[in-house]
Amino acid sequence: MNLIGNIDINILNFIRENFSNPFMDKLMVGITTLGDSGFIWIVIGILYLLNNKYRKIGIVLLVGLLLTTILGEGIIKNIVQRPRAFITYPDINIIINPPTSYSFPSGHTASSFVSAFIIAYYNKKFGIVAFILATLIGFSRLYLFVHYPSDILVGILLGCIVAIITISLMKNIKFTKKEKLM
Repeated sequence: MNLIGNIDINILNFIRENFSNPFMDKLMVGITTLGDSGFIWIVIGILYLLNNKYRKIGIVLLVGLLLTTILGEGIIKNIVQRPRAFITYPDINIIINPPTSYSFPSGHTASSFVSAFIIAYYNKKFGIVAFILATLIGFSRLYLFVHYPSDILVGILLGCIVAIITISLMKNIKFTKKEKLM
């Protein structure tokens, strides 16, 4: 665990020393805000739901987000109870309101990657854009010193696993014509 902790803090310090500037501060705050409570992904899921052609993607996306939230925020964070980076290193001033939940895994990252994987599964072109946004949201959490790199990696892994499970489960659900028009 000490090795992972050393790698984590070295990466965070590298980001802080090499990327930190007023423009990036504003950009990263904006990007991380898109991921707050899965906001951007919920909006995308709802937009998919509103279109008959893409409704199934919206359902799969929103189910994936729900499962990720239950597993990541509801179960794993409360079992692991890892303090956030800015709590462990209190000399670092953060530029956003300090999150109050635990650090491991990153909920922003998990919700972003479950969404990106699901979108990419159904539409490769939109999936590329979704993966770029998911990556930026994950990076913003490091830049803002509210997560460790290992939190981000496990968030990506959680998102990937939940996406695979959700897609597999939803493949087995048959929608009747009436259900498709919900």
